[in-house]
Amino acid sequence: MTEHRIPKRLMTQAYGLSIMLMASYALWLYAMGEYRDLLIPTFTTLLLTSALLMHIGQRLTTHLPRLILLCCTYAVVLGAFYYQPLVSPIWLGLPITAAFLLLPLWAALLINVVIGPVWWLFPAVASAPPSIIVGYIALTLLLALPRWEHARRQALLRATDPNDSECNAYHIDTLKERLHSEYQRAAMLNQQLAVLVLHLPQLDMAEEQFGHRAQAALLEALCSEVNIRCRDHDVLGRADNATFWLVLPDTSESGALLVRERLQQALSQRVLVETGQLEARIAACLLSRTENFDRYIKRLETRGSALANA
Repeated sequence: MTEHRIPKRLMTQAYGLSIMLMASYALWLYAMGEYRDLLIPTFTTLLLTSALLMHIGQRLTTHLPRLILLCCTYAVVLGAFYYQPLVSPIWLGLPITAAFLLLPLWAALLINVVIGPVWWLFPAVASAPPSIIVGYIALTLLLALPRWEHARRQALLRATDPNDSECNAYHIDTLKERLHSEYQRAAMLNQQLAVLVLHLPQLDMAEEQFGHRAQAALLEALCSEVNIRCRDHDVLGRADNATFWLVLPDTSESGALLVRERLQQALSQRVLVETGQLEARIAACLLSRTENFDRYIKRLETRGSALANA
């Protein structure tokens, strides 16, 4: 899935509210004597509880609880249309909206297009006026347009702004372009080239536990410390979510190790309110004389993965 981020606290509230609504719906069916309809709401209440525990536990990918929530929404609406032929077709808007809130744009469009004809197999929808079809298409387009426009603006901004959207460092495309230029320059002038791979292991934890503000503080602390202590022609870029590359042109192995020690000491002395002492894993990666650019990029990515799993 593509990156579609929703703040963790907001998702926690969404799971909690969904559990309350589903449990209330099950209790209402029980009070009304609709025992035949109780199975789906009761089962989905348990599923939503497990999704909330997964979301809080942070041991699995964040996509799994969202998929559970979406499947529960579709199951309840499908069950309502199946068991209650007189239910209003207006409830079609609930799964449509949930899909666009919980899934990437292309996935939400696909699922609404594929499952669209299925709704008209139920008597409650088949007997509805033709305006329901128009409303279904209109709601799908209205929910898709803001997401599409946001993606278009992000792509335009990414094409015109060399910096990462969250910190004072180059994004990966510009970073690789600058690194390739330094690679060619080093080969032409017979100079050395070194890259420091920096990984912030606290970054994901900070966002999950303290929110986006703590993550932004970590990124700002790293970039400011690195930019203050490096030369003007050194290049800092964000290679991954929590991994950065510091390109050091015309730098030997001893010089790269000296910069690494200086940065390690400076970063360890930076203390933030939410996360405490700033922790950074740094490794030096020097360019070999006979190494081509693609292989060097692959080696940098491998070194970053090794630091992340250390």
